[in-house]
Amino acid sequence: MRLRHRLALLLALAVAGFAVPLHTLPAFAQSTVAEMPPMPRPRPLGLPTQPTQTVSPAPANEAAAEITAVTSMPQPVTLSAHITPEGAPIPDGLVWRIFESTVGSDGEMALMAKSDDGVAHIELPPGEYVVHVAYGRAQLSEPMSVAPGENAKDFVLEAGALRLNSAVTGDIPIPPSMLKFDIFAGDDSSRAMVAEGLLPNDIVTLNAGTYHIISHFGTVNAVVRADLRVEPGQLTDATLYHHASQISFKLVSEQGGEAIADVDWTIKTADGETVFSDLGAFPSTVLAEGDYVVFAKQGEQVFNREFQVQPGSPREIEVLTAVY
Repeated sequence: MRLRHRLALLLALAVAGFAVPLHTLPAFAQSTVAEMPPMPRPRPLGLPTQPTQTVSPAPANEAAAEITAVTSMPQPVTLSAHITPEGAPIPDGLVWRIFESTVGSDGEMALMAKSDDGVAHIELPPGEYVVHVAYGRAQLSEPMSVAPGENAKDFVLEAGALRLNSAVTGDIPIPPSMLKFDIFAGDDSSRAMVAEGLLPNDIVTLNAGTYHIISHFGTVNAVVRADLRVEPGQLTDATLYHHASQISFKLVSEQGGEAIADVDWTIKTADGETVFSDLGAFPSTVLAEGDYVVFAKQGEQVFNREFQVQPGSPREIEVLTAVY
């Protein structure tokens, strides 16, 4: 009996000893499982791999394409010009040039269009431009914007005209072939040539303003200057008067005699400045009012004479081979 009691006790202790670990194991197992990351499910063997799908880019915005097409398409542009705001359109004689508003790498604005019509009809893409219009020597430059649709712009040149002539004091006419005119703009410190070598009675179209006029009678020193005002829409007629005269020379052995040939001529002012030289029997020139000396050289001999020029009709100076 005692032995059986001991075996029962040992059996109970053994059962109790194993019960403690079995009681704590579930808690330990739960902690370990919670800290492990989830494992992916294995792919079944033998199944084909699904291809990767490529997403195509969205189609271009059709509205944006339409806007681009409209804004780059050339648009109709009509250009016209007037001499004065209230004047009629200029029918012809205009030169139109249209430039880009920005300067290129060469420092110039690109020429986009040109027309010689009185009313220019051109086409330009929408954008900003500079329009230059010239009418004779009158000209104007202005910016212009071109938008989709019909475009029209009118320019006012504020131009006038000038007609020039000259005469010798006393209303003595001058042969037109002996006159030339130069026109300058600006003041004395910064004058710019507007027109050079104009003939008398030529009508020149200019922007309204004040101009400096130089009249050349002959090619030596007969020069007259004047400042003239050009009014918009008006023709200004001006006559400039010269204090000068046409002078011809001849070397003679006696007064009223025949001109001697092969003479070398030199004309000097009273200050010794040479203003004219020529070779021949009967030279002619135009000299401004003043005192002069003429030298006539024939071979080794030189003959001279003092003379005075006064405004008037053409005159002749005889140089005698005798000593004065």
